[in-house]
Amino acid sequence: TADLDLMKERFSKLLLGEDMSGGGKGVSSALALSNAITNLAASVFGEQEKLEPMSPDRKSRWKKEIDWLLSVTDYIVEFVPSQQKAKDGSTMEIMVTQQRRDLLINIPALRKLDIMLLGTLDNFRDEQEFNYVPKDADESQKGVQRNDKWWLPTVKVPPNGLSQESTLFLHKQKEAVNQVLKASMAINAQILADMDIPDSYIDSLPKNGRSSLGDSIYKSITVEFFDPLQFLSSTDLSTEHKVVDLKNRIEASIVIWRRKMNQKDGKSSWGSAVSLEKRELFEERAETILLLLKQQFPGIPQSSLEISKIQYNKDVGLAVLESYSRVLETLANTVMSRIQDVLYADSVARDPSLAHSGPGSSLGLSPSTSREDLLEKSSTGETPTSMTLSDFMGWNLEPQGLEETKTTPRSGSATNSETAEGGGKQPEEDRFISKLAANINIKKFSYIDKIDIGGVKSPTARH
Repeated sequence: TADLDLMKERFSKLLLGEDMSGGGKGVSSALALSNAITNLAASVFGEQEKLEPMSPDRKSRWKKEIDWLLSVTDYIVEFVPSQQKAKDGSTMEIMVTQQRRDLLINIPALRKLDIMLLGTLDNFRDEQEFNYVPKDADESQKGVQRNDKWWLPTVKVPPNGLSQESTLFLHKQKEAVNQVLKASMAINAQILADMDIPDSYIDSLPKNGRSSLGDSIYKSITVEFFDPLQFLSSTDLSTEHKVVDLKNRIEASIVIWRRKMNQKDGKSSWGSAVSLEKRELFEERAETILLLLKQQFPGIPQSSLEISKIQYNKDVGLAVLESYSRVLETLANTVMSRIQDVLYADSVARDPSLAHSGPGSSLGLSPSTSREDLLEKSSTGETPTSMTLSDFMGWNLEPQGLEETKTTPRSGSATNSETAEGGGKQPEEDRFISKLAANINIKKFSYIDKIDIGGVKSPTARH
């Protein structure tokens, strides 16, 4: 059949490491699989310019081909103890194979997030109050579009704005997508933390954190009283390039400080006169800034460290989890942006003066952003010096047993009417996100968790 031939083609390309010539110059299996998931998502979701259900052909292709790529993880197993009952009634403990623990937890969770996202788009099937006008339409027919989204079709709403029912519906969909975005971001951050830092990245680093950060940023981070929100509000983050550059500098400094904290030989080139306690404090502050950057700019490109980890990673399981969570994070961010486009058009219809002031930078921060603005944007309301992932995400949940994840439905999505049910009954999506949040945070971890130097870890067990 056509599907079988297509599947053979896909897997032959993976086996050859994307080098169809057979010359042995292909990439690793992990990277080939990561690229395959990324390219599939780009071809399927790249056309999502409107709040509308995906076409049946695109949805069918996505479900079919992502299932093929995820099937590889069924054969990544580990030994676990199990009880076997003999014919005489006695029991004995034996070792059986089971899908690797991180895959067993995260693959069903990511599948559920996938279904929830596609279900959210399906909820816009009968939406009639707003419509889209092509960007090349006459000026008189055009609707409203945010200044930073000029390439998208404009959004047209009724002259007096959307009805209360439609506005409430949009906000509920926005909150549902926001929860998916948080969960996929959390899983992706955890998987990247579990990946080893390549030697080539370490070799490219300067010898101290000050050289990586620059004098100005270094002084801001090492002051006696440090406020991460004040630091971000006073930093120029007006362009995507500046945000990525700051992220690269901070990640590099964390790696340098972590290496120095693990460095036993004080005479080596990685040694330093700064005390371990201070360096650990600086590292905590830098990690807090990274978490805030990730929250404020969910759509920014990957950093040099992330690209390096993905490129040199050899673990196929981690490659699948990282790429799958990343493409879901990207789709969630896209859907969130489309919802905000409609809400912006509604606000302009209600108050035309907002159109002249413009929606602001797509990045969300500028040199004039106040500390109060950042506090309002922060999901936690405050940012302590050291944050766990649950603090950052604003979940604040007690860890629950892993058994709950195993009983989480793999398929099915609550409809909008189910989500809106009253009576104090928690919607299915909320219950799922709560379970997922608890399981993700079973252990606290550093944003940059692994740097192996002879098996030595960070001198404290704060993570």
